[in-house]
Amino acid sequence: MVKKCASRFYMFLIFAFLYLPIIVLIVLSFNNSRSKVKWGGFTLHWYTSCFQDEKIMSAFATTLQITFLSAIISTLIGTLAAIGIAAMKKRSQTIYLGATNIPLLNADIVTGISMMLLFVKFMDLGFVTVLIAHITFSIPYVILNVLPKLKQANLSTYEAALDLGASPLLAFYKVTWPEIRPGVFSGFMMAVTMSLDDFSITYFTKGAGVNTLSTMLYTELRKGIKPELYALSTILFFAVLLILLLGNVRPAKKQTIENH
Repeated sequence: MVKKCASRFYMFLIFAFLYLPIIVLIVLSFNNSRSKVKWGGFTLHWYTSCFQDEKIMSAFATTLQITFLSAIISTLIGTLAAIGIAAMKKRSQTIYLGATNIPLLNADIVTGISMMLLFVKFMDLGFVTVLIAHITFSIPYVILNVLPKLKQANLSTYEAALDLGASPLLAFYKVTWPEIRPGVFSGFMMAVTMSLDDFSITYFTKGAGVNTLSTMLYTELRKGIKPELYALSTILFFAVLLILLLGNVRPAKKQTIENH
């Protein structure tokens, strides 16, 4: 009994450590005061004013553009790379997976500085350099999400579809794609999440006049963060949460129907 209570308390501490800062952020977004320690009453003012602030909206639009463009491109490249790695021999797979893990283990600041030095050699820093950098560090996450699904896929079914006259593309779409789709979606969501809140790599690869929410927050820290940013961060949190819930509920419903 004591062991069970202790384990539950330990899990409570872990989740409190993870989600308490987010809860504080959400509460502050409804606070009718700019103070972080004094409650000034409930308000939705910050939610309306955040969409009227041109600086915040410009950074928000840039963030969304970079996030979704990099996520879509990295998901496409990462999925194709995972298919290629899955078709390799064991030794080649080990080499390429080792190379894939390097960006994950590397410190963000090292990746950011190295990319900055590479970009300034050939081009001016700006929106394109940030986009390329985000695609680069998102690809490994996609590969590592898609590859396990490819290993679980039944290759015999794919080969049977080819023997029955289906083209390789049609056989992939009808047989392999349904099996790896959850991994592709997970990789896409991972790419979105990593790109959305990245600061270090964005800071070193962006040029003058390019601002994302993370870099703007860094600038705002010197003057004090606006409550409008609390409201916008809350909206982003619940938007991502909703997407994750929808992504997990649909496969669960499909699995229930198949079982029946």
